[in-house]
Amino acid sequence: MSPSTFSQIVLRERPVADILPDTFESKTRAFDELHVGKSQALVQVTYLSLDPAMRGWIRDGRSYLPPVKIGQVMRSGGLGVVVSVGEGSKFQKGDLVSGMFGWTEYAVMDDKSLEKISPPPGSTSIDFLNTLGMTAYFGLHDVGQLKTGETLVVSGAAGAVGALVCQLGKRAGARVIGIAGTIDKCAWLEGDLGVDKALNYKSPTFREDFAKAVGYLDVYFDNVGGEVLELALSRLNQNARIVLWGISAYNDPQPKGLKGYLTLIAQRAKMQGFVVFDYAEQYPVAVKEIAAGLADGSIKSKFHIVDGLQNAPSALPMLFSGANVGKLVVKVSDEPSTSPKL
Repeated sequence: MSPSTFSQIVLRERPVADILPDTFESKTRAFDELHVGKSQALVQVTYLSLDPAMRGWIRDGRSYLPPVKIGQVMRSGGLGVVVSVGEGSKFQKGDLVSGMFGWTEYAVMDDKSLEKISPPPGSTSIDFLNTLGMTAYFGLHDVGQLKTGETLVVSGAAGAVGALVCQLGKRAGARVIGIAGTIDKCAWLEGDLGVDKALNYKSPTFREDFAKAVGYLDVYFDNVGGEVLELALSRLNQNARIVLWGISAYNDPQPKGLKGYLTLIAQRAKMQGFVVFDYAEQYPVAVKEIAAGLADGSIKSKFHIVDGLQNAPSALPMLFSGANVGKLVVKVSDEPSTSPKL
């Protein structure tokens, strides 16, 4: 039996600073409104990824993607199961797929916007939302150009991207220093992920601890910006690389600029941002290497799972308060054993 209705969450208003309870609102739609056309598939969403970039997607400004419109389903990548296909579709009922479904329980998708996934040995489908994700891999290896024996520093190291960067760094033979915001997170980084040293940026001796543990760095993978980035700029080796991925001031309408950038000149260093979508054709390379790490135990996955689509709006701010450890995802449904009929 198919459901009579399903839920979606749309953008209600654009927040000026922090995301508020009324930034989003829930909508109920009739299931019979969904029509699967030629080369399309109906997908039941199982998991949705929550990412810091989503704060930028609801800001009305120029970026690599157009902003989410008021009243539009909130943009989000996720996983799902094909439950119905249109004429000429390359998918079959029961296929596990990934795509930009948005905050919805069901979505009709063009074939070209879906990717069939097959979890490699040692992994599960949910690993495609992070552990088999691409941001850490291409940021570290393509932008950061990390080499064996170098010193890698990672801020936001207990978060989704940061934790994987740390593990990829160790796998590449680097000395890895991770930065996090609690004693427990630092203990997890050292004990479970095997970083050489974890530093608590809330410690009153953080600056001294940073200088002692790091010395001078070769690659800094930046997930927070701000004062930690300024500190990293003061500890660059010659030809160091800074990978810009995120900032802690996502909710600040006027984030502060850098002061210590002249070090980039003195140390012949570079600082570069990137967008992971640019590497789409190379995704299989990353999946193969990360899957090998999952299989041999050198890479571990950790997820912070929030149950229920209705809880997505309250879960998203956790990314900016540091309340999550590991990858933050929303479980929308179980993988269906039977297919609803249109």
